[in-house]
Amino acid sequence: MKSWLRARLTHPVLNALTAVLITLCLNIPFFQKTYALISPNNAHTWLFQLSMPWVSFFVLFSLLMLAELVWLAFPLAIVFILLASSAQYFISAFGIVVDRSMIANMANTTTAESFALVTPEMIGYFIATAIIPIILLFLARRLTRQRYLPRIGYALIALLVSGAGLYLISDNFYKDYASLFRNNRELITNLSPSNGIAAGISWYKHERTANLPLIHIGEDAHQAADHLTGKPTLTILVVGETTRAQDVGLGGYQRQTTPLLAKDHVVYYPNTLSCGTSTAVSVPCMFSGMGHDHYNDELANHQEGLLDIVQRAGVHVFWRENDGGCKGACTRVPTEEMTSQNLPGMCIDGECYDQVLYHNLQSYIDKQTGNTLIVIHTIGSHGPTYNHRYPPQFKFYTPTCETNEVQHCSTEQLVNTYDNTIRYMDYIVDQGIQLLQANSQRFTTSLVYLSDHGESLGEDGVYLHGLPYMVAPIQQKHVPMLVWLSPDYQQRYAVNTGCMTEQANRMQSSQDNLFPTMLGLLGVQTKEYQPKLDLLNGCRGKA
Repeated sequence: MKSWLRARLTHPVLNALTAVLITLCLNIPFFQKTYALISPNNAHTWLFQLSMPWVSFFVLFSLLMLAELVWLAFPLAIVFILLASSAQYFISAFGIVVDRSMIANMANTTTAESFALVTPEMIGYFIATAIIPIILLFLARRLTRQRYLPRIGYALIALLVSGAGLYLISDNFYKDYASLFRNNRELITNLSPSNGIAAGISWYKHERTANLPLIHIGEDAHQAADHLTGKPTLTILVVGETTRAQDVGLGGYQRQTTPLLAKDHVVYYPNTLSCGTSTAVSVPCMFSGMGHDHYNDELANHQEGLLDIVQRAGVHVFWRENDGGCKGACTRVPTEEMTSQNLPGMCIDGECYDQVLYHNLQSYIDKQTGNTLIVIHTIGSHGPTYNHRYPPQFKFYTPTCETNEVQHCSTEQLVNTYDNTIRYMDYIVDQGIQLLQANSQRFTTSLVYLSDHGESLGEDGVYLHGLPYMVAPIQQKHVPMLVWLSPDYQQRYAVNTGCMTEQANRMQSSQDNLFPTMLGLLGVQTKEYQPKLDLLNGCRGKA
């Protein structure tokens, strides 16, 4: 019997059985949710649904076979089984989400609280889904002995087979996977064991930096003398969301999607690149002053940024939020979250049109007596529900894509809907300029707009954003940026916008320019200021 088992229970077979166990028996909540979301009703959707277990199997099998090369396949299998079993139990029993906060809760819970969760049902569940499979795997491995060279061969074969399988699935269902997981980001918290691993890594990285002392920069910051006399300055910085430069009329797009801004005498920078392809990277990067080439997200997590320096110099700073958070850029300045106010006519189901950012903003301005910077963070053109980003009166281009399953819309529908979001962005930024003009008697005014990243609209089969920067298409990295200076600002600080426009059309700009440009615009002097990157610097004092 032993010889029969030894001949058949080879390490590849055991690893394959482990991958099957985890995929089919310990990911039931995940497949239940995907089935409910996909609602397969034709051959394509059924094949898409059935491809998911294969993706899980190929990935797990490959990892276990690679671990064989360093004799760690069995320990890794134990970790995978324990993580998947525990995740499935708590997801099914309590409906929890396996994320960083849940790991933090586990780390900070008391012994009494932990034991309160221990029930006969839980014990029986773990015995059946984790302990017994691990024991059986242990006994089976004791029967098998395999030399090292065959391990290498089997690992290579496993990688080739799994790689070919994953390639075939991605080639046929990439758009479906992209749409499903973009539209339902919580799904990843149900997929085991990756949910527990990702949550643990996220918690560790956060804990490692969260308690580090805050690094101060720009401690020498102060306002220039010419910004401390005469009328105070009032500046609005609009942080855009998911607006790609390709569809902006100011940049030569075939449609004039920015008719209001075209009349506002703004300086547009047509060759601007983002720091990242997601808000979580680009926003902290552009406010950090590190620049794309030297950006370190862990350092940015506990180091001061642009707003800290500006505030230290004596400028009043105020951040208004409509996009789920500033990603650390506004942690130490006054902030107002607009979605939580759920204002009638502006907000629906926890999301608001960007016009909410101007709600009662004049009241705040009326109270200001010194130099002031207002940052408004828009939801902009964030997909995939582009049709939710603008009020009905901004439905300029039809037909539109009225679903979050953007891969099922025609190119015309998708582009029309996205371009409608640009028309609304045009209105929102123009409203900021009008607000500043209405306060020109009391303040010297200016405005800057910069989107955090771009967006893919099906080019080469790619949708949305967030691909690794090195491989991301240009549509996800090419973003709009513009500067508006009131005539008063131009005259008072001797800035020639004609010179700026000329430079803008021939220079390669990026989000690296924001940090020094804002310091220069606000008259904040510090050793952190880099004059070569200040978009205004080369045109000061020009006739």
